[in-house]
Amino acid sequence: MELRPEEITKIIKSQIKNYENHIVQEEVGTVLVVGDGIARASGLEKCMMNELLEFPNGEYGIAQNLEENTVAVIILGDDGGIKEGDTVRRTGRVVSVPVGEALIGRVVNALGAPIDGKGPVEAAGYAPVESPAPGIIERQPVTVPLQTGIKAIDSMIPIGRGQRELIIGDRQTGKTSIALDTILNQRGEDIICIYVAIGKTKKEVKDIYSQLLCRGAMEYTIIVAAFNDDCAPVLQSTPYAALSIAETYLREGKDVLVVLDDLKRHADVCREIALLMEKTPGRDAYPPDIFYAHSRMLELGCQHKNGGSITVLPICETKGGDITDFISTNIISITDGQIVLSAKNFEKGQKPAINYGLSVSRLGGAVQTAAIKKAGPPIRRELLAYLEQREVFELANADEMGEALRERMRRGAVILDMLKQHKFAVRTPEMMLEITGRLAGGGTQ
Repeated sequence: MELRPEEITKIIKSQIKNYENHIVQEEVGTVLVVGDGIARASGLEKCMMNELLEFPNGEYGIAQNLEENTVAVIILGDDGGIKEGDTVRRTGRVVSVPVGEALIGRVVNALGAPIDGKGPVEAAGYAPVESPAPGIIERQPVTVPLQTGIKAIDSMIPIGRGQRELIIGDRQTGKTSIALDTILNQRGEDIICIYVAIGKTKKEVKDIYSQLLCRGAMEYTIIVAAFNDDCAPVLQSTPYAALSIAETYLREGKDVLVVLDDLKRHADVCREIALLMEKTPGRDAYPPDIFYAHSRMLELGCQHKNGGSITVLPICETKGGDITDFISTNIISITDGQIVLSAKNFEKGQKPAINYGLSVSRLGGAVQTAAIKKAGPPIRRELLAYLEQREVFELANADEMGEALRERMRRGAVILDMLKQHKFAVRTPEMMLEITGRLAGGGTQ
């Protein structure tokens, strides 16, 4: 059936009336050079810091160095399929991570994707990996204790909700054990725990997951993991992603505990990326902004005025017990105290292997209950005096000592022995008060 001219005219007019002109404008750059997981691209004048950029092979990168004519991009994946002359497209989105209650009990990577084989995570929303920390006006003093269940810490080196307490020591001295005990002790305390594994093996993460799962701690815990074979950008982004998840709970008025295991490995990754991007190296070849890399992460730890809090327990590995190296001193200056573990004490069977002379909490009694605050300081003074005298009289004959000195040495040894505690044997506040009261009162049993 042929249409009459007036019918054709009517159809054309209708189509013209309903026609919508959509102009899609994209900013596309060109890869100038690529290698070692880093690409440099030109033509991205309006690119944002930490913006996701897409390559033709489907890989993504994160914009870092925004220079006058080029942008340095760290590639989130394999750079084998990217070559010079390829296009790189802006997405207009910064790196973000899924957030919400569905993450609790799961093991996810730095981008929030599940890696525990339990299916997808139904996110309630997305949050940028890096965001400004709460300002001074939004913060409140840290006064509520966060019980670790470890006698030596809760009585003498207390941690409060919203505090940042560094756990530092040589390899295999029990740093992760203290963090896991603290997580286990939060059962029934309405605290969400986030364990962040940076550069650990799959076996180590699996063991930690199994230990938390069999003890019921995964009911309130999220594990954010970047393995030792992941690319450097993923390792670098992992702690920021975890703290972004924690901040969403903070804004909802909830208490969160974040364990960062460990920041020495994170610093090494930052150094690797900085050298590949040809940044000017600073001390020990670390980038000049390595202090800022950790401070902007740890300053999220606080007690918020809405009632929520983020308590951060960063872990830092040392060599030869040297806590004066560049990264260790940086983190010590950022945090509110440190728990120093000694390889020498560990070898002697003192567990936890705490160096009581170097360990300190800068908040002290402000985050202790009145009873513990009364009993703890005298115990610490006696213990420190004993440890100092032991160094001098360790090889001396007991018969050569005076009666008062022998009694002080005997009592100090009893206190040190009673502070020993096995892994996963956390103590309730009531048990802690009974033990400290017994010690403070001169008990020896």
